[in-house]
Amino acid sequence: MSLRGILRGTGVAVITPFTKNDKVDYDALGKLLDFLLSNGVDYIVTMGTTGETPVLSKEEKKQIIEFTYKHINKRVPVVVGVGGNNTKSVIDDLNYFPLDEAVAVLSASPYYNKPSQEGLYQHYKMIAANSPKPVILYNVPGRTGKNMEANTTIRLAREVSNIAGIKEASGDMQQCMEILRHRADDFLVVSGDDALTMPQLACGMDGVISVAANALPQQFSAMVNAGLKNDFTTAKKINDALIDAYNLMFAENNPAGVKAFLYELGIIENVFRLPVVALSSELHKKVKLYLNK
Repeated sequence: MSLRGILRGTGVAVITPFTKNDKVDYDALGKLLDFLLSNGVDYIVTMGTTGETPVLSKEEKKQIIEFTYKHINKRVPVVVGVGGNNTKSVIDDLNYFPLDEAVAVLSASPYYNKPSQEGLYQHYKMIAANSPKPVILYNVPGRTGKNMEANTTIRLAREVSNIAGIKEASGDMQQCMEILRHRADDFLVVSGDDALTMPQLACGMDGVISVAANALPQQFSAMVNAGLKNDFTTAKKINDALIDAYNLMFAENNPAGVKAFLYELGIIENVFRLPVVALSSELHKKVKLYLNK
């Protein structure tokens, strides 16, 4: 089965819980993974940027990946995030992290150095050549400062055999439709924008790698499943009820928003590593009101 078949539906970019003394909270992580799987998510993405990867050591990342494999125990597929803005370092990480049990690698586009489209192409071509698993591109210009254009995505999909899909988070619906129009039948295209997932499903996307589904897995998965069945009456009804949650989650910072939700649900401590901080008290009150309504 192609990656497009394996990763259809709702994937979750899992947050990293911390204890009050700033250690990775494995008890809370296990609790969260069980919460996600019991509420219908289709696969797990560990060590995506929502997991606060910039403030984790390489050894912590490795331990989280290994814990995730063991806890999931092949109940759903696992994707591992391995990205960065130094191509050589990304290749080193591909050799360092345990990837045997992963179905794919999700690699965020280089941030800050803002390479040209040719630079992006060469970066991903080199990563794909050195990855033991299929590579999913991740275009998130709001974070990286540089958009990967549709032509570059299509070129990579056509010319580099180990590139199997894209998480597209440009927010540009025309760009998304251009990728979908030209993709091969086995090329995975998933949303990276929770608030745009429903219309993107209508355009032909295969699902989503979601932040919101950390805290609202049942509702969000139900919306995605309805959209994949072309039942957009149901999908819209569910999505309409989730719009306020999207706004709250992303008003100040990701993952501060979704961690506030998870704290109020009793799953994690509301702890971060700088430079990320908790939501303002006013916004946190609104999160509490949303969950209690």
